[in-house]
Amino acid sequence: MNFYLLFKSLHLIAVISWLAGLLYLPRIFVYHSQTKENEEQKKTFKVMERKLYNYIMMPAMIFSWLFGLLLIHSIGFSVFLEFWMQIKLILVLIITYYHLYLGQCVRNFAIDQNNKSSKFYRIINEVPTVLLIIIIFLVVFKPL
Repeated sequence: MNFYLLFKSLHLIAVISWLAGLLYLPRIFVYHSQTKENEEQKKTFKVMERKLYNYIMMPAMIFSWLFGLLLIHSIGFSVFLEFWMQIKLILVLIITYYHLYLGQCVRNFAIDQNNKSSKFYRIINEVPTVLLIIIIFLVVFKPL
């Protein structure tokens, strides 16, 4: 069996799942932050946020890292000598930090301590898209 292709496939599946959550969760925050008086709706958003983050995004992030590291192990750690891979790793660390930041937002919403506007969440919702585009071009073209 070709473990490289297996790890690559599993890595892509995990990354797609992770990014879907990173794109969707801030959209939920947009609507949640606009909900002022409707307690039942707030409760629904809290459940959606918690389940998306804990049951989809967190495992997807862990599997993305796991299969990414297994891919690197398969091809050799010398790939880190290539500048494109160094940039990719930095961008993946930024996405991971963004993920953890969203987790803090989930916790703030859970205790009704959100102090950010819906506009803020609309803006930060673009972060994973921009990073994803850059990472894909780095991986495909290896320009540096």
